[in-house]
Amino acid sequence: MSDIDALVGAYERFVALPWSRNLAPAQRVWMVVYPPNDERRLRARIAAFAVATAKAKKTWSVADVTNSFGDWIGRNPYRETYFKSPDKLSAAALRDFERDLVVQVRSSLDGAANDSDGVVAVLGVGSLFPFTKVSKFIEDLAPEAAGRLVVFFPGERDGSNYRLLEARDGWNYLATPITATEDTL
Repeated sequence: MSDIDALVGAYERFVALPWSRNLAPAQRVWMVVYPPNDERRLRARIAAFAVATAKAKKTWSVADVTNSFGDWIGRNPYRETYFKSPDKLSAAALRDFERDLVVQVRSSLDGAANDSDGVVAVLGVGSLFPFTKVSKFIEDLAPEAAGRLVVFFPGERDGSNYRLLEARDGWNYLATPITATEDTL
């Protein structure tokens, strides 16, 4: 069994559990953690996560944020300036990107975020580095999902400390981890 098959199996067991309705947004976040070099394998098997969700009689919506920064900067009126002088991409401009990112994901879900029996899955968070912190994105997006927010996270976890792409300091987050190598139930 491959690591991705084991990850699908762990997710399938987890999504089938009864869901508590009175959790805070941060407690409704599930982090599906996998090695960054498995990104393409995971994407090839994303339908298996959708099938596992449907089997548990839950709805599935997925938002891919891989191209979000490129799309945002392509629409930005100052894009030529940023291309010529990337150092002019200020913290204020990046905060605009962060807000736009949450709005983009919310609108791509077509109301699915309002389903308390729904899974809102997010792919491509590795592409957000170094433009925004994934922790900030999750914090902003979590209240938007009435059911469960599932973040496919290419990195590692040590306790409740998550490290994106094994490339930066981690952050402590209260999300529920789902991994291929340990039983999180």
